[in-house]
Amino acid sequence: MFWGLMSVDAAGVVHDGESALRRLSAVANAPIFCFEESFFGHGIVGGPMHSVAELGEKTAGAAIRILGGEKPADVKMEPIAYAAPKYDWRELQRWGISESNLQQGSEVVFREPSIWEKYRWQVALVAAVILIQTGLISGLLHERRARRLAEVESRQRLAELAHVNRYSAVGELTASIAHELNQPLGSILTNAETAELMLKGASPDLREMREILADIRRDDQRASEVIRRLRSMLRKAPFELRDIDLSVAVREVMGFVRDLAAGRNIQLSFYAPPDTDLHVKGDPIQLQQVMLNLILNALDAISEVQTDKREVSVIMSRSANHAEIRVGDTGPGIAVADLKTIFDPFFTTKPEGMGMGLAIVRTIVEAHHGTISAENQPFGGALFTVRLPLAG
Repeated sequence: MFWGLMSVDAAGVVHDGESALRRLSAVANAPIFCFEESFFGHGIVGGPMHSVAELGEKTAGAAIRILGGEKPADVKMEPIAYAAPKYDWRELQRWGISESNLQQGSEVVFREPSIWEKYRWQVALVAAVILIQTGLISGLLHERRARRLAEVESRQRLAELAHVNRYSAVGELTASIAHELNQPLGSILTNAETAELMLKGASPDLREMREILADIRRDDQRASEVIRRLRSMLRKAPFELRDIDLSVAVREVMGFVRDLAAGRNIQLSFYAPPDTDLHVKGDPIQLQQVMLNLILNALDAISEVQTDKREVSVIMSRSANHAEIRVGDTGPGIAVADLKTIFDPFFTTKPEGMGMGLAIVRTIVEAHHGTISAENQPFGGALFTVRLPLAG
């Protein structure tokens, strides 16, 4: 539609020009164009229009000349050309007119600034914060992954070192293990020789033969159990958490060191409360290594001094939601200055020691979410206390 001017409509109603244009624009179903700049911004799309400023300037110039004495007939005015085209951005959006269709040199006014134009600094600040956060999160994830890899590698190194430590401990138990194996093997040999002599007789006693065979089977199982426990102790396996009865695991270690303690004339006592649940989540081999190291250290401490009472006690109990193991001895105890550093790597009071035994013990206990402490007993000797969370 092209808009000129409306003063009176067909019904004779008088209209103000701009009011009529606004009413028409509100219900129009097509874009409205006009050559008069005075209507621009009130509903017309735009285009080439007569400039109000230029028209006013020339009109004022002519009036000044006439007021100056010139005859109106002598005042000649050149026709006013259309000004550079301009368009109302709001109307272009309303009617879906692309700016690419406008003639070259057109001016688009009343353009609403974009979010970037209105909030450039705010958007830039938010984007910078997001980028910084993304960088920090990426860095933290990378650091977390590197830490986990380091933990896995550290655990592998610990497992290898603990394995070497177990070999060293078993080396100290060689005589004890040999003695524990010799007993059932000697019994088997004696029973076999007895059975052989009975079979040479005219009428062997079958009942007694059955008893001899039962004894041989029992002693064979005893020897097999010793070998199984030894192989289990020396087995190189990854850290594995499973539900174990802590009292059973400790009893097996006591079986290993019993003969060694007897050979050093040291009394070895063990107590676990009956009908008390002491199941924990842990690796049985590593927890047995903890007990083996603590008991061997206690035996060594007593062997270094002359004392009337030579005893190592292992006492198990339940404390709230934890299983507690206390390994005490009647040795010289721990120097007060060494209590804070006794679990540090390479700390040792033995001339031939490497100082890694107790450090490995603490690492294993902490890997099981437990704690270990060392103190001196009031009546003399050292006391090591291990606390492990109960399963479930």
